[in-house]
Amino acid sequence: MLEIFTFSQIEDLQPNIVFQQDGAPPHWSLKLRKFLDEKFPRLWIGGGYPTPWPYRSPHITTLDFILRGYVENIVYQSPIREIDELNSRITAAIQTIDSAMLHRTWLEISYRLDVLRVSNGAQIEIVE
Repeated sequence: MLEIFTFSQIEDLQPNIVFQQDGAPPHWSLKLRKFLDEKFPRLWIGGGYPTPWPYRSPHITTLDFILRGYVENIVYQSPIREIDELNSRITAAIQTIDSAMLHRTWLEISYRLDVLRVSNGAQIEIVE
């Protein structure tokens, strides 16, 4: 999936991209790590290798704390009856993301990383 769907869309951005892999156990196969080492040599973030990132850390994973909630609020404003409707709502919601929202997202992730630095990487809970 990663090779077919994700890498093919970001391949042209290499070497100017760092890939972040979450800590879910299915995402840690040797085959996957080898693929990431080949495609993103020393440029991928994961739970301890090659760039450390705390496992299951939704408070510092931008897609979890910003994008997921934002998109869900738009997509699920009313009941969805079919998969095509779901797909079009997700696409429409993502298209509303502008540079100001991305800037605020960066400020928030910067703050959260500062909290991690001060707490020496301890588990944190940020109340939203």
